[in-house]
Amino acid sequence: MARRQADGPALPLYLSEPGRAVADYGLYLAARPLVPRLPRGDGHPVLVLPGLLADDVSTRALRVTLRKLGYQVHGWGLGRNIGPTAACVKGMRDKIDHLNDEYGRPVSLIGWSLGGIFARDLARRAPGAVRQVITLGSPFRIARHTQTRAAKVFERFSHLHVEHRTFPLENEAEPLSMPATSIYSHFDGIVHWQTCLNTPGERCENIAVMASHLGLGHHPASLWAITDRLAQPEGAWKPFKAPLFLRPAFPKPALPEPCDPVATHTAA
Repeated sequence: MARRQADGPALPLYLSEPGRAVADYGLYLAARPLVPRLPRGDGHPVLVLPGLLADDVSTRALRVTLRKLGYQVHGWGLGRNIGPTAACVKGMRDKIDHLNDEYGRPVSLIGWSLGGIFARDLARRAPGAVRQVITLGSPFRIARHTQTRAAKVFERFSHLHVEHRTFPLENEAEPLSMPATSIYSHFDGIVHWQTCLNTPGERCENIAVMASHLGLGHHPASLWAITDRLAQPEGAWKPFKAPLFLRPAFPKPALPEPCDPVATHTAA
């Protein structure tokens, strides 16, 4: 029988999340003069989805950075993310269709936490419209509620949700059809990092950074990894390899453990 994944992050990691996120933002501010040195791509459209209880304000630093590099960047424009409400589900589908029609080319999706789960769902529903998926601390392989400290907040709005999922959300047999990158942190204080891992394959990978969960969208190492992935020519995906001078910022990725085979609870 597969060994059960550990449950949610340790209490000290959870309680220190706000302070560590502020520190991560300080690193972002210090690194802003180096934005012109980030990898550049072809300026294709990018859609950024926020995490639970967050809105487009939370992704502003990321979107500003990508816009400076020439990308056609868009926030989700749906207000605060309280889960898969009718307005959220329809709004995201309409958004990806609109961007695909407007630019006439596939869109890269970046999703932070719950936004990453939404991004992967969108990619499966409209694979021809999506160029690649990048997730930031997204627990898409979560097997039970106890593996996240955000479960109670999510459940608070479950009466408004129009989609209800069972655990585990995903498993090794459900790879995306386009390149997929999961950026995660062993120091995540909101979700257990093992729930964020792709099973490595020809076009999917995991990139570890040393950030808080709330800082993954603006930590300098995350920004480098995101821009490196976006800069790849379409149809020419290669695994991430940090430049030599930045390798200390990227711990060696871990391999995912099997999802809990006995977990069949409902994900509200």
